[in-house]
Amino acid sequence: HVQLVESGGGPVQTGGHLRLSCVVSRLPYSKYCMGWFRQVPGKAREAVASIDSDDRTLYVDSVKERFTLSRDTAKNTVVLLMNSLKPEDTAMYYCAAARCILWDGLRLRDDDLAYWGQGTQVTVS
Repeated sequence: HVQLVESGGGPVQTGGHLRLSCVVSRLPYSKYCMGWFRQVPGKAREAVASIDSDDRTLYVDSVKERFTLSRDTAKNTVVLLMNSLKPEDTAMYYCAAARCILWDGLRLRDDDLAYWGQGTQVTVS
C-alpha cells in the first residue's frame, strides 16, 4: 500500500530551524508531484510549498525566503528546510503526493485524490 512518512518536526525556538522529510513508497505511478501543507486547530489547511516534475517550486508568501523545498528522486524523498522560524509557523505539517495533473500551483484540485502522510508537529515558541 502507499505510504508517506514525514519526520523532523518538534519544538524549536523562534528564529531556529527544522528539516522536515517526506519519504514516499509504493505509489501506483512513477511520476508525481508533491507538496507540504500545514494546519492549526480551528483553521483551514494551508498550502505551504510544492514541487513539480521539473523541480520547480512554489511557496506561500509567508514562508518565501525562509523555507526551501527540494526533491531527491532516487530516494523518493522531499525535504522542507525551514529557517528563521516564527510562532506563526506552529502547526501540524502534512506531506501530500499526487499525479502532477491534479495540482494547481500550490494547491490540490481535490484533496481526496492525493495521498497524505500522518503529519509531523512543529511548535515554535
